[in-house]
Order: sequence, then structure tokens, then C-alpha cells
Amino acid sequence: MTDRLKTLAAALGALALFLVLFVHGEGGLDRRRNVPRPTSEEQRGTGYRAVSLWLQASGLRVVSLRERFDTLLTRRDFARKGNVLVVTLPATETFRSAEARRLQEWLREGNTLLVLAALSDNPDWASAVGGTNFGDLKVLSGLDFNNVSGHERRVRQVAIILPAHAHAYFTGVVSARAAAFPPQDDWTARIPADSFMLALARERDTGKAMLWTRLRGDGRIVVSGLASLFTDKALPLADNAQLFANIIGASLAIGGAVIFDDFHQGLTAAYDPQKFYRDPRLYLTGAILLALWFIWVLGATRLRVPVTRIAAPREVDLVRANAGFLARVLPRDLAARRLFEYFLRQVVRRMPATQADGPWGYLQASPRIAGPDLAQLRRWHRQAWAGQRVPLTRLFNLIVRIERQIA
Repeated sequence: MTDRLKTLAAALGALALFLVLFVHGEGGLDRRRNVPRPTSEEQRGTGYRAVSLWLQASGLRVVSLRERFDTLLTRRDFARKGNVLVVTLPATETFRSAEARRLQEWLREGNTLLVLAALSDNPDWASAVGGTNFGDLKVLSGLDFNNVSGHERRVRQVAIILPAHAHAYFTGVVSARAAAFPPQDDWTARIPADSFMLALARERDTGKAMLWTRLRGDGRIVVSGLASLFTDKALPLADNAQLFANIIGASLAIGGAVIFDDFHQGLTAAYDPQKFYRDPRLYLTGAILLALWFIWVLGATRLRVPVTRIAAPREVDLVRANAGFLARVLPRDLAARRLFEYFLRQVVRRMPATQADGPWGYLQASPRIAGPDLAQLRRWHRQAWAGQRVPLTRLFNLIVRIERQIA
């Protein structure tokens, strides 16, 4: 097998690994993104697509809210009051304190908030994000919930709720049931001392309250401990559809709308994933990039790393390296003395045998040496032997010049 074929095989393997990790629905790194969310656009049973179509067929206005709750008070496509907002927990987007305050203002004007929280059921989309955030639930409803870890349910079956007493919501309703099994952990609810919540329904097996309501100004808050109670999959179960119809009928005013909170489940006004993946330009662009990648891998990729040959150092490089080392570690006065010693030995070799006053006398008697040069040489000689700093470059050049004059 040639190098090009090996490269092609490695490229195909890398492409397959990328597809498995990031494209294939069952093998992505983040499985939460592949779990269908409870939105009004979801058609796989865990959302409210069939519910919204049912409401529209009944002549009611349905709105998919793809913005934060701040816009509820400013939007003009539905009435100011008499609306029902359906919020499902847990959410993928956080609830900001500012939008929570605006939501409470909107409720006081005469609107209804229906909160469906995964407390006694555990749909796939709820377990994917770690269950309901009790902080979000408290901010929205005022109820304080605590998780009781380690409590394991004896019988793992779906929760069934029964009316606690007569109420308009339960007209024609005998029971309602969840569409998902309960979680392993149990929970407890505590109503703050400064508020009141009316328990409307209880779980059949445990007797625990499961549906609450409270007033908020001219509006109302309804909280369900079952998040899957009104999803498309659960609506045909027991009397779920009748219960949902009763809540909507008792809360919705003329001109009001049923609003599904899709923003906190990942759908925003600026991004439509279905439209994005239906665009043929996406796949054309991907095919072009893939083809260019293969061309680069097979054509422009350097298969062999060139061998780097290190040339042997020249003599001048060795001299420079040694000089640099000596210049860093040798004191200047000592180097100057060594230059003088070498220079004076050369002068002694040139002196005649009859010269009695030494090398300095010989230099003084030489007519070729300029007086200032000899005076400077003597001055630097005294400084070197006194341990003072001497300019080595200038000293070396002066010695070379004098040697040429007496040669």
C-alpha cells in the first residue's frame, strides 16, 4: 500500500470518527441536544404540537413565545389580560430575575401561569438536564421544594392524581396520569408563611399534593408536579385532555391566547433549526468543504518530513563561540594584562641584544611610534595592573598598530 493510500485510509477514518461523535444522533458528545424538548413545535410526543393544533382547531389563539418574559407586557399580538402561559420545567435556558419580576407584573394584570414541573415524573428531557431546578420553580410559583435524596420508591409506576375536592378544573375529571415514570429521589413541598396555595389534587398512591393554585393580583398561578401531564403523549390518557380543557376554559378570556414558553426550552426567535437543516445550501457547502479537504489531504499534504542536515561549524564560528564565552567570564583587567604580556614578549623578541633598558625603552627609542600612541599604551598598562577597567577593543587595535610600526 502506497503512502497516498495510507493517507486516504486515515482521512476516511477521521471523517467517520467525526460523523460518529458530532453528527450521528446516538453518538454525540452532548446527548441532551438529541432529546426532544417539550415545545409547541415538537412532534414526537413529548411536546405540545398536537395540543396547540387542538386549541387552534377549537378557535383559540396559540402563541409560541420565543423571547424572554420581559416582552409579555409590550407585545400587541394578544390581549393585555386573560391569557394563559404554559411553562415546563426543567428548562434549558435560565430564568433571569428581571424577567421574573416582569412576569409577576403580567400575572397581576389578570393572566394565568400554568407551571408543569417534573417532580413526580421524569421524562427523558428532564433527566437529561438533571431534573427540575427548585430555585426556578420557587421564583415562578412561590412554592418552596426540597429534594429528599436517597429515598427510593417501592413501586416504580406512573403517578395518577385524583381530585382533592370539587373544583371547576375537575368537572368531568375522575383521574389524570403522567406519561413518564417517577424519578428515584423524592421531594417535599413547603408553602411560605406569607403566601397561600390551595391543593387541588393528590397522588393516588401516596396521598401527596400534586396540583396547586394561588392568586397573584388579578391573575392566578397553577402548579403541577407532573411535567408530562399535558404533553401529546399524555393527553389521551385517563382524563388529561378534559383537565387541560377545564383549566384553559376557566382561565382564558375573550381575545386571550394560550402561550407556550418555547424560549426556555431552546427555541428562540432568531434561530429556526428546522429551517436551517432544510436549507440545501447547508449540504452543498458541506460537500464542497469535504471535497476540498480530501484534495488537500491527498494532494497538498507533505507525506514525508524532510531530513534536516546540520552543517559542521566553521573555524570562525568556533573562535567566535570561545571569544563570546571568554568575554562573559574573563575580567577586563585580567584580559588587558594578558594582551600586554603577549605584546611585550613579541617586543622582546625584536629587541637587539645590546638593548639594556627593556621593551619600554625600545619602544620609546623607536622613531616610527607616535608619541601619543605610546603614552596611551603606558596609561592603559598602568590601569590594567591597578585592576582598573580598560577598553579591550581599543587596546587591541592600538597594539596591532604599534606592532605594524615596529615590524
